[in-house]
Amino acid sequence: MASITLNVEGMSCGGCEKSISNALLAKNGVSNVAASHSEGTVAIDYDDSQIQADALAAAIEAAGFDVAA
Repeated sequence: MASITLNVEGMSCGGCEKSISNALLAKNGVSNVAASHSEGTVAIDYDDSQIQADALAAAIEAAGFDVAA
């Protein structure tokens, strides 16, 4: 298992957190997501043999949010 915390821009409420969580949890290999709109972060636990960090960022962006560099 691997973990990553991404800085995400555009989250403003609990609904945003839920949208990101749902988008990530739909991906194979993602086991846990903790999104915080107040901190602007998303912590993700995932199996790096099934999904890579760039695919996690792409899923967040596909949900309508920006992953900060």
